[in-house]
Amino acid sequence: MASALETKAKEAYFDDHFELALDLYSQAIGINPKKAELYADRAQANIKLNNLPDAVADANKAIELDPSMSKSYLRKATACMKLEEYQTAKAALETGAALAPEDSRFSKLIKECEERIAEENGELPKETLEEVPTNVVPAKDISSVQDIPDPMTVAAPPKSTYRHEFYQKPEEVVVTIFAKGIPRECVKVNYGEQILSVAVNAPGKDAYHLQPRLFGKIIPDKCRYDVLSTKIEIRLAKAEPIQWTSLEFSMEVAVPQRINVSSVAANQRPSYPSSKPKRVDWDKIEAQVKKEEKDEKLDGDAALNKFFRDIYQDADEDARRAMQKSFVESNGTVLSTNWKEVGVKKVEGSPPDGMELKKWEY
Repeated sequence: MASALETKAKEAYFDDHFELALDLYSQAIGINPKKAELYADRAQANIKLNNLPDAVADANKAIELDPSMSKSYLRKATACMKLEEYQTAKAALETGAALAPEDSRFSKLIKECEERIAEENGELPKETLEEVPTNVVPAKDISSVQDIPDPMTVAAPPKSTYRHEFYQKPEEVVVTIFAKGIPRECVKVNYGEQILSVAVNAPGKDAYHLQPRLFGKIIPDKCRYDVLSTKIEIRLAKAEPIQWTSLEFSMEVAVPQRINVSSVAANQRPSYPSSKPKRVDWDKIEAQVKKEEKDEKLDGDAALNKFFRDIYQDADEDARRAMQKSFVESNGTVLSTNWKEVGVKKVEGSPPDGMELKKWEY
């Protein structure tokens, strides 16, 4: 049963049905919790779904069960790099490279990790240093430069205990500070017209301060934050529905101003794409996309796949279980939503007329 679930999970993954693959891998793990490859493959599905902490946990479990499987280290490194944990990713890649020296992916990712680590530490990559031309001073001019003091060595700033990232919606920007187990009373957040100030002073931990000048203006009265078990989540209400290209303001990137659409004649409005920003009616766009998806005319396998996806998405838990069980046990020839019928017996395969059912060998 576990091997059949694993086979169907791989098929779902290669068909880009990552949620179904994740569910099937989880069922297979429930039956065979000691198989390392199941955890490594589920980690990849989690990476595709951006469940990065879950992906790292799966990769660690796979490594625990089978330390000699190189792809587990690749999965862990990939998730850690997306989480910007480059030191951890590099350590995993080095172990994986020792197990699979012929796999060039490890060396390429190790190089990328080293570059990211150098950037975090404020260092120049080796290639940049080697390309800097050396000024040769003639002997007669040496006396003129002997009195120049040696350049001061500036230590790179220590890496912060916490890290932050942001994403945005048309009406707000969400800033996430990854900090575990911080009491709410140890967090102070203040808002200005274009300033965010965060201070974290937890007992036994280094103090943390984040005070960027924001890319755009916000509405302080509408901003809020939550302190959760693993992170601090700050929601900044945008004063204007513009796209932020970064969290912090930069002189090189001016804040785009909202266009007064009513002042522009209909026949003079720029067509997309345009370098001029304009206010977007996101609700209208979302409604249009949903309508297009609903009215989309598909045929053949595409129409059938969409039909099955819609059934699975709207089904209750029993119907989903029935669909999964009937699909797996019948080798993809039967798809039933009746759990009362499917749950009490094995579903036999039912190939189309003129065809016969064969078992795949792996």
